[in-house]
Amino acid sequence: MRVLVIEDEVRLAQSLRRGLTAAGYAVDLAHDGVSGLHLAREHRYAAILLDIMLPGLNGYQVCSRLRAERHDVPILMLTAKNGEYDETEGLDCGADDYLAKPFSYVVLEARLRALLRRGGARTVAAQLTCGDLWLDPARRTCGRRSETIALTPKEFGVLWCLMERMDEVVTKYDVLDEVWSADFTGDPNIVQVYVSAVRRKIDAPFGRDTIETVRGGGYRIAGDGRA
Repeated sequence: MRVLVIEDEVRLAQSLRRGLTAAGYAVDLAHDGVSGLHLAREHRYAAILLDIMLPGLNGYQVCSRLRAERHDVPILMLTAKNGEYDETEGLDCGADDYLAKPFSYVVLEARLRALLRRGGARTVAAQLTCGDLWLDPARRTCGRRSETIALTPKEFGVLWCLMERMDEVVTKYDVLDEVWSADFTGDPNIVQVYVSAVRRKIDAPFGRDTIETVRGGGYRIAGDGRA
């Protein structure tokens, strides 16, 4: 799940990135309103963490412009300003939630999860299924029937990307865009490595072949559960 953090305090932004990455999110950073707005327009994010006091464009302006352009990505505003009028202005310009600094990271992640459960640009399904294979985005778990399968955060993201687009051919660049951050400069074939790792966990022990390789195209999961 890919999120955008727009925060001009570099140390705080890096800290949020480390914490969210460890929790399994792909995280892009912007340190001013102009570049943050550009990233929000160019990429599909599950949520945006948006500071209010930003250079270039402030958080209210970024949020208002996104909403005027009909971007309904969930937005959690972060700010050192703490008052009911500031909160009201943030919510009135289109933010979904508001968190004043200093905040607990545990609370921030809980508020982010709640935001994603409520939905937005990409509604988080209660559960995705393909035959007896299931994936629960909210709880970050997957398995077959009653048996839970342990996946790393990146493996989970790759499987979610494919199951969310059931019956579609998903290119490795689509997977990179969905699961890795925008500043990833490594070998795109890393996707093949992770798909192989996912297959070893969700298919090999169960005698299945869920993820199809489409030569010259990418990967596909059949929605009817063929395996």
